[in-house]
Amino acid sequence: MARSNYRPPKIPEMTIRRLSVYTRCLVQLEEDGVKTVSSTELAERFSLNSAQVRKDLAYFGEFGVRGIGYYVSGLKAELKRILGLDREWAVALVGFGNLGSALFHYKGFGRQGFRIAVVIDDDPGKIGREVDGVPIVSSRDMAREIKARAVQIAIVAVPPEAAQIVTEQLVAAGIKAVLNFAPTRLRVARDIRLKNVDLSIELETLSFYLAKGGR
Repeated sequence: MARSNYRPPKIPEMTIRRLSVYTRCLVQLEEDGVKTVSSTELAERFSLNSAQVRKDLAYFGEFGVRGIGYYVSGLKAELKRILGLDREWAVALVGFGNLGSALFHYKGFGRQGFRIAVVIDDDPGKIGREVDGVPIVSSRDMAREIKARAVQIAIVAVPPEAAQIVTEQLVAAGIKAVLNFAPTRLRVARDIRLKNVDLSIELETLSFYLAKGGR
């Protein structure tokens, strides 16, 4: 039997990011009691681009019904499945300083199915404590805790000088995806998914537009 040369299309990262936006919009529609919606109605209500909505969804299949549009609850469920949000993800949080503590207490993670299962910090005053039932352990116990709790995602919220070695330890412990809040660029193997969130850069982008507008 001849092998097919078909290769599924590469999904643009911006499309994946927009799926999260669409999912939130559908959640809002469902809460408002809306049963069906067209791409045009979705775009008008949430300031989206209807053509872009249709193009993004077309990567994953045909979800619309002619003459009806999209069933809100059904499309929401499909997008959650595509995004992996139809299950709970255990997350390791590394660093429990001011930023790490704020991230830990952010309720949005839990609402989307991301549960911080363990906190890792080398401050002797924090090791051995629990925060809302979640244990704080030292980096020495990182590999054991990550394996025991089946953690695949880690949030890095440590000082920049520690971020690279912490990330290497996480990968060695079995972590497959890292969300980095440390203001430094990390190096990881190609099979590790890495996202950098640099809050200073985001503020500098805003200040650029404000400064530009003031000239």
